[in-house]
Amino acid sequence: MTDDTKQYAVQKSDAEWKVQLSPAEFHVLRQAGTERPFVGEYTDTKTVGVYKCRACDAELFRSETKFDSHCGWPSFFAPLAEDRVEYIEDSTLGMKRVEVRCANCGSHLGHVFEGEGYGTPTDLRYCINSISLTLDPL
Repeated sequence: MTDDTKQYAVQKSDAEWKVQLSPAEFHVLRQAGTERPFVGEYTDTKTVGVYKCRACDAELFRSETKFDSHCGWPSFFAPLAEDRVEYIEDSTLGMKRVEVRCANCGSHLGHVFEGEGYGTPTDLRYCINSISLTLDPL
């Protein structure tokens, strides 16, 4: 799934990831899968804290940027910092989207969408799989 030419701070083989991650986590994080909508642990949570990459523990999003989009997955209007995520053009499923990956390990997080009219400060919706995150409450 990751770009073999890109060097991430955290580098592991598929075998190493499979030891660390559950099959469902591996499918989403390392194979760019998607969890079913409205089943994720963080879809509706209001807990204050920092959301981290489940694969490498990098801090990615803060609860202050999480909002109710009612799309079935946790939504954020901005990452913790732009250098925490990377963006990859995704033309699978016959549409043009922008994939969001962890910049520290290259794991798939979800997609970002623009111009949907949510009224957030950035007009962006980072639609992130719950299974790709862990929440560190403050």
